[in-house]
Amino acid sequence: MATFKEFRNKTKPNWCPGCGDFSVQAAIQRAAANVGLEPDNLAVVSGIGCSGRISGYINAYGLHGVHGRALPIAQGVKMANKDLTVIASGGDGDGFAIGMGHTIHAIRRNIDVTYIVMDNQIYGLTKGQTSPRSDVGFKTKSTPNGSVESALNVMEMALTAGATFVAQSFSSDLKELTALIEEGINHKGFSLINVFSPCVTFNKVNTYDWFKQNITKLSNVENYDAANRMTAMQTLMEHNGLVTGLIYQNKQQPSYQELIEGYSDQPLATHDLSLDEEKFNKMMAEFM
Repeated sequence: MATFKEFRNKTKPNWCPGCGDFSVQAAIQRAAANVGLEPDNLAVVSGIGCSGRISGYINAYGLHGVHGRALPIAQGVKMANKDLTVIASGGDGDGFAIGMGHTIHAIRRNIDVTYIVMDNQIYGLTKGQTSPRSDVGFKTKSTPNGSVESALNVMEMALTAGATFVAQSFSSDLKELTALIEEGINHKGFSLINVFSPCVTFNKVNTYDWFKQNITKLSNVENYDAANRMTAMQTLMEHNGLVTGLIYQNKQQPSYQELIEGYSDQPLATHDLSLDEEKFNKMMAEFM
């Protein structure tokens, strides 16, 4: 059985010192080991941004895609090879701006992929502009007088779209984050895990101290029931979305793969996909 060290490679992350993404990387590696995966059982697909680099820092199959397109690639990988555990990752801009359409449709499909979003309320790689998660009044290079747009409430959005696994964590809480990723991997369906991952270089508002002062852990909420969607929505609204832990899980709804006839048979990736001239000509004749 692989240890978390076996999910490390020799590539040194070039994130800024103190970036929350370091902890997200460590949590993925620990969770993968804890659920009994080997490096060749795991595929990590990422988008663009600081967070997009994470696929190159983990010893597993990895693909660094284009902006906002991590989820289509991840879904294709899972459909081609059901035996792989697939993790998609990206930032709040990647997943909730240009990639929002893909996020919504992955949620409604309930495809068996774990999506980890590193949410720092700012565009970091492009040097500090507002993101869909920036609060009203947030001052950046793109909004020097303060943003006039409301921050997107992504956890409420996920519940409304019918997500079957919704969780949120804080990058400095490695124990909780690791446990949530394990639960997300084991969940049969689409798992959305939003992680408050402070950008220490460009976001001087939503800092580690700010989150520590404003976050409410659901484990401290008396009688909280993660199986109750109405309770989950009400709790999110009461705390302005600033909660961590397992927000909601529906174990009854079948995953996309379970509903597709023939998917449980031999993985597409192991089929003979060679195409000789005879097969090619026959296929082309069908379009004549």
